[in-house]
Amino acid sequence: MSISLSISNRIATNNLVVGLSRDGQDLKIESGNVQIDQRFWLDALEKYGARGANDEVIKLVDPKRSNSLIVFTGLGDAKKVTNETIRRAAGSAARALFGAEQADFALPHKSANDLSAICEGALLGSYLFMDFFSKVAAEKKSPLLQINVISRFTDSELVNKVIKRSLVIFEQTTMVRDLINTPPSHLTPESFCLRITQLCKDLPIKAQTFKSDYLLKNGYGGIIGVGKGSANPPAMLHLSYEPKISKSSKSNPNLKRYAFVGKGITFDTGGLALKPAQGMEAMKSDMSGAAAVVAATIAIAKLNLPIAIDAWAPLAENMVSDNATRPSDVIKIYGGKTVEVLNPDAEGRLVLADAIVKATEVAEKSGGLDGLVDVATLTGAQVVALGTRTSAVMTNNEDFSDLFLTAADISGEQFWPMPLPEELRASLDSPTADIANIGERMGGMLVAGLFLKEFVKPETPWLHLDIAGPAYNEKTAHGYTPVGGTGIAVRSLITLAELAVSHN
Repeated sequence: MSISLSISNRIATNNLVVGLSRDGQDLKIESGNVQIDQRFWLDALEKYGARGANDEVIKLVDPKRSNSLIVFTGLGDAKKVTNETIRRAAGSAARALFGAEQADFALPHKSANDLSAICEGALLGSYLFMDFFSKVAAEKKSPLLQINVISRFTDSELVNKVIKRSLVIFEQTTMVRDLINTPPSHLTPESFCLRITQLCKDLPIKAQTFKSDYLLKNGYGGIIGVGKGSANPPAMLHLSYEPKISKSSKSNPNLKRYAFVGKGITFDTGGLALKPAQGMEAMKSDMSGAAAVVAATIAIAKLNLPIAIDAWAPLAENMVSDNATRPSDVIKIYGGKTVEVLNPDAEGRLVLADAIVKATEVAEKSGGLDGLVDVATLTGAQVVALGTRTSAVMTNNEDFSDLFLTAADISGEQFWPMPLPEELRASLDSPTADIANIGERMGGMLVAGLFLKEFVKPETPWLHLDIAGPAYNEKTAHGYTPVGGTGIAVRSLITLAELAVSHN
């Protein structure tokens, strides 16, 4: 699906989107650079019981323009409108316009960030996954194909930059959502690698796939241990992006280098710790972290950001068979540390451990890492602690965490810092191996973070992002977030790279 985006100073379509907020008890129409008859429309909206609430959308026929609609999208409290409020309002309107081919968005904006929020929200709200519907389903409503944002900004350089960045974010978020929504019968470790490698062919990204034979021979016990129960062999995908301004960080001491590591379980049955049937269908989303890190890397390359990125996606299916890893088996992670697998359903941390060690090893050849970020749908405990819309951040470096949280705030993605209490580490002790893969049940999200910390060098700034709940929306669509894969973390990782560059 291809969507065009333009920014102009005039109405170009028959569908006009404007904002509706509430200032105390009064409704307030916020239409940016477009003048409309406030008294007429406020009277009409009062009759419809409009509240100007977030996610509220009211579509009314415009009597002054034939075959035209005005779409009022809720902004909430007029005194508390933020970038994210605008982004969600634009997304809600775009979803309400499924079936229309084009629309103008006239929403309030005072800065380039506000303008970007309108563009991103309208684009991200115009998402629909139709890959597996029959031809009969072609009659279903389709999303917007042309989006025009009406703005007072006339600086062509600024406008072009906003358009380019917004389209890149939309394209890569769409890719992540598509990968997550693809059924596991059509997305395996091998097909994941092939799909991403193909996308990187025309970009300054080197893509390398480590197949199962290589992983077995070279001691990647975590990935092999998780994936050996499946007929679809495991793999690990490595993307390496070097900006055009420099071939290596050695030739440019100011060039920062990050590693992104994403959990890539293309389907998770729980292995021999079999999950309940109810809800297991959502386990096709257990590769959301891998999808996010490769998409962010592709986006960074398309934006030509002057930062080096290595993305690692350890991929496996966690299945049940006579070859599957058993509870109490001991495996050896890449680099030599041994793990007693007490629970085969705590598998994500095992594949991540392999990749984290490898990412650190490769980076040391280029002078080390300025930051390592792992992204994973890791624990159900994350959902218990923070719900389905807020992800967790754990770290060994508060400065790096603060930078990321700033990036998340700018991007509009909800992340919350969580601790790594030392007293929980003892629960991971094993009588037969260096460490066990599970420990104290209470605080399970934090215990998982402590496990991963064991494989990170203390001097490497590291973030662990647990996106278990926000990665897959099983409820109703809201704002620019559809049902199914959401694409969480992509925007924050891109913004993190941009901030890292600006802080050089």
